Amino acid sequence: MPTASDFERMLRASALRVTRPRLAVLRAVHAHPHADTAAIFGAVRRDLPEVSHQAVYDVLRALTTAGLVRRIEPPGSVARYEARVGDNHHHVMCRSCGAIADIDCAVGTAPCLTASDNQGFSIDEAEVTYWGRCPECLAASAGS
Repeated sequence: MPTASDFERMLRASALRVTRPRLAVLRAVHAHPHADTAAIFGAVRRDLPEVSHQAVYDVLRALTTAGLVRRIEPPGSVARYEARVGDNHHHVMCRSCGAIADIDCAVGTAPCLTASDNQGFSIDEAEVTYWGRCPECLAASAGS
C-alpha cells in the first residue's frame, strides 16, 4: 500500500490540493478494493470522524475525474471504487455473496475485446464482468 507521502504526490501530480478528506478517501480506496460508498465512508470516518457524506462523495468524484480512482458499476450492484486504474482490467463477481475480484485482460492490449462491428465508434475500453461463485461460497455449499 502506498505511504502518506505517496498519496500526497498522487494528488499533487493530478493538480488536486492535498486535504485531509482527500488523503483519507484515497487511503480507504487503496485499503478496501471494490468498496462501495458506505464502506469507504465508514473507513474515512475512523480517521476523520467529522467528515460528511457529501464530502466523501465530492472527493470520490474528484479522484475519479482525476483518474486516481476508478468507479465500477457491476450489474445489480451499487457503484464501487478501486485504485487499480488505467489498465482496462475486468472483474469476477460471486452470485452468492457479492465478492468481487480483479481479472486481467484476457488477451492483447486494451480493449481486450474487439467488437465484430464497431458501428463507427472509436472504441477505447471494453468492460467485461464474469459471474460465478467464489471459493468460499463453493466450499460452504460443498460442506452442506
